[in-house]
Amino acid sequence: MFDQEKLLEESGLEHSLIALVKVRASQINGCAFCIDMHWQDARAGSEVENRLYLLNAWREASVYTAREAAALGWTEALTRIETSQAPDAVYADIAAHFSPREQVALSLVITAINAWNRIAIAFRMPHGVPGATHAA
Repeated sequence: MFDQEKLLEESGLEHSLIALVKVRASQINGCAFCIDMHWQDARAGSEVENRLYLLNAWREASVYTAREAAALGWTEALTRIETSQAPDAVYADIAAHFSPREQVALSLVITAINAWNRIAIAFRMPHGVPGATHAA
């Protein structure tokens, strides 16, 4: 999975877009460890806090580009695939803003963060405390 992360960072997708996708999927999944990590990563990459604060309400916020909004919609569709079934309209939106290669890369970023969320939640990774372990 670490090797896949390296490849996805070199996929051509914007770092800021990847960070937004990772934070949003982690919010949906309730993974405090990953929210904390990717929020910090986004801020280190010059993401402004206002856009991160509004991420839960991205549909109503005017601070995201059409490309980012399409990616966030796809993130939600794939993260909630058991109920969403990745609707055609949401796919059409990413197809309008991403090349076929970028669509695959974006889908893999979303798939990877969902896997990381599940690992972090399953093993009780503590947020915000470098090197700390969770006491059972």
